[in-house]
Amino acid sequence: MPFQLKEIEEKITDSSAWEKINAVLDAHYDFSDGISISVKDVLVIITVIFFTTLLLKLVFRILTKKLPEADKTKFNVVFGYFRWLVYVVILLITLHAVGVNVTAVFAASAALLIGIGLALQTLFQDIIAGVLILLDQTIHVGDIIEIDGKIGRVEEVKLRTTRAVTRDNRVLIIPHHLYLTNSLYNWTQNGSTTREGVSVGVAYGSDVQLVKKLLLQAASSHDMVLKHPAPTVFFEDFGESSLDFRVMFTTNDSFQAVFPKSDIRFEIDRLFREHNISIPFPQRDIHIIQNTSEANLKE
Repeated sequence: MPFQLKEIEEKITDSSAWEKINAVLDAHYDFSDGISISVKDVLVIITVIFFTTLLLKLVFRILTKKLPEADKTKFNVVFGYFRWLVYVVILLITLHAVGVNVTAVFAASAALLIGIGLALQTLFQDIIAGVLILLDQTIHVGDIIEIDGKIGRVEEVKLRTTRAVTRDNRVLIIPHHLYLTNSLYNWTQNGSTTREGVSVGVAYGSDVQLVKKLLLQAASSHDMVLKHPAPTVFFEDFGESSLDFRVMFTTNDSFQAVFPKSDIRFEIDRLFREHNISIPFPQRDIHIIQNTSEANLKE
């Protein structure tokens, strides 16, 4: 049996049809002095591209396995650019492997990519940061975030920017590269409730126990303050001109926390006036010393 197979193989190899196929596969086509490619090389390139496509699809499925459908669509846009970049690199490597001189092409591509990279450096940073946000799910729609001193509720997470609305109903557009250079605070990642506080100073000699009672009363009376955990008062420090206190409370809408904090300050001021507790302010005594000799000359 092996002998018969060997005879068949020899007959196929010696046949004129096989010679014609080899001749067609080995036929070279010259595009320039340094670029010559055969039909066999084209088939090799097509095969490599085919397997590269399968590999990229597998990588895409692995990376987007845990992403929501909306984020998969956004990530697919970025992955599309990456896919074409991979195709270009694989094509150049394959051409070089089959004997095509692509040194000039590599040099031109490197210079082009460097120029584009320098011109669009910030854009690339935004896109890369956007991909990282989509993958690790740092930010979701509805989250309240603080970055670079700005606070907003996330309305939309795009590929290059995050769109948020501030407390005064202004649209805040945050480029994603800021996440790479600034600390990002996600107020609601651990839940919708947050701890807020109001600070106040009272005059020395005030009844601190009464102050504590009034602060708890002011915080507990507000509708947006949760009963559990209950408000707490901290005696923070002996200040330069006041005894410093801070009342802490919990609210389930941190985005609107400025409103209960303002109301609680109004209530604290009212309660302190009723109980004759004064809120001091810094005072300075200025002493003017006049030179006696200058005073005599003026006379």
